[in-house]
Amino acid sequence: MRIASFNINGVKARLPRLLEWLEERRPTVACLQEIKSQDDGFPAEEFAKIGYRAIWHGQKGFNGVAILADGVAPVEAGRGLPGDPEDVQARYIEADIAGPAGELRVVNLYLPNGNPQPGPKFDYKIAWMERLRARLRELLASEIPTVVVGDFNVIPEDKDVFSVRAMASDALMQPASRDAYRRLLNDGWTDAIDTLNPQGGVWTFWDFQAGAWQRDHGFRIDHLLLSPECADRLVAAGVDKEYRGRERASDHAPVWVELA
Repeated sequence: MRIASFNINGVKARLPRLLEWLEERRPTVACLQEIKSQDDGFPAEEFAKIGYRAIWHGQKGFNGVAILADGVAPVEAGRGLPGDPEDVQARYIEADIAGPAGELRVVNLYLPNGNPQPGPKFDYKIAWMERLRARLRELLASEIPTVVVGDFNVIPEDKDVFSVRAMASDALMQPASRDAYRRLLNDGWTDAIDTLNPQGGVWTFWDFQAGAWQRDHGFRIDHLLLSPECADRLVAAGVDKEYRGRERASDHAPVWVELA
């Protein structure tokens, strides 16, 4: 069972590339971030043509998340991160996916960027991460096999960035961001890519500016977290790096985890 995450940076603008990736890689579940589409404009029919059924939480112009499943319907288990009724940004969705090994809970998130920092956007990021931790602790307590994926907008350690100096003032690398992410892991979640690549040097994002892709100036901000019930089933995890180099690509590459 392969669960993938892809910050698509505009589902309509990247639709040909997205369909190409889905047909070539055929993940069991594909979680999308930054769909940048209102609910009524999401191209669900295009995914249905190739066998994927979808749920989504959209927003005009920015944000937006979706979960696609191959041959089965995702059953929505929650939309919007609990803990702040005034937060209307479309950044979080949960679904149950029926599979050969039983039901799996999939959480798909697009965590706030937080720049510029310091400031209200960074404060929102840290508060959002505190709310996320509270929800994920509930899922751990439930003992439901759960995979949490998405664009976390956090570079966890120095080994996860091409240049510590270049990113030192960015919200993605601030001590508060890293500490909040570390607290998630300490609660019992397993970072699949880091577990299988302890030396680091694995990138998932390359900026459109300054020739970052051509110079391989990237960093790792797209993560795949496994509950203990799923960590025991971890087979492989990786990055579909080649898709970042294709025409009209997103600035992120897809990441994926395989469970037995």
